[in-house]
Amino acid sequence: MRYIISADSTCDLSREQVESNNIGIIPLHIELGGKEYLDGVDVTPDDIYAYVDAGGDLAATAAVNPDEYVTRFKQWSAAYDFVIHINISADFSSCYQNASLAARGFDNVYVVDSRNLSTGHGLVVMEACRLAEEGLAPKEIVEKLNELTGRVEASFIVEHLSYLRKGGRCSSIAALGANMLKLRPCIEVRDGKMAVGKKYRGNFDKCLQAYIHDKIAGRTDLDLRRIFITHSKLPDKTLQLAAQTVRELQSFSEVCDTDASCTVCTHCGPGTIGVLFIRK
Repeated sequence: MRYIISADSTCDLSREQVESNNIGIIPLHIELGGKEYLDGVDVTPDDIYAYVDAGGDLAATAAVNPDEYVTRFKQWSAAYDFVIHINISADFSSCYQNASLAARGFDNVYVVDSRNLSTGHGLVVMEACRLAEEGLAPKEIVEKLNELTGRVEASFIVEHLSYLRKGGRCSSIAALGANMLKLRPCIEVRDGKMAVGKKYRGNFDKCLQAYIHDKIAGRTDLDLRRIFITHSKLPDKTLQLAAQTVRELQSFSEVCDTDASCTVCTHCGPGTIGVLFIRK
């Protein structure tokens, strides 16, 4: 059977992964400086950072609307035997609601709530590609994906709190105190929602190593096929340190390095990095 797996731009997969798996990407909207752009199409995270650094307000994100989903689903529904679209968590955006509404008009389009964001979302997409490649029927793929979402672990450590403060997710006083104490909070996805986890203190690279150690060291319940290291505007030496730390702690077959999309960067800003993987 001919099929296509598609996803919102929030899945943060690399261009190579998207192209080699023929993944259809539908971009969210980014509102910046009174203008609207498409995530990853005509705006990049660097555009957002430059605008904010120049004194502009934070960017805002907006969901893909039902008509946009209908347009894509109509095209793909006619070209393929089935379409499976995987959304960012319904608790983060109305994309899932809008895609589900659009899919009602097609008998071969299936919509899945990833219950995650960034490459936590991307892990579900990659698993969908694998299952479809193995020849499973679309309903069976959807059933397996719905079970998988509860086994995805996604988290990030944040170097600077300025974007969280500007976005109202952290008070100015709390941000000042955290910066003075060199506290680096871990942001975790729990049951489709974001929550603050452990706070690390000190040099960022040392905090990063401690964070990765806490997440994967000594564990026997990990699916070792793939782990993502997803980040926004960090020096190469820090990214190399993250990859080295992962490889020293676990024998993942793939250690995938990807850039965070505009949607994630809008909320967390530069200096954000996470490890994202699946439990058995």
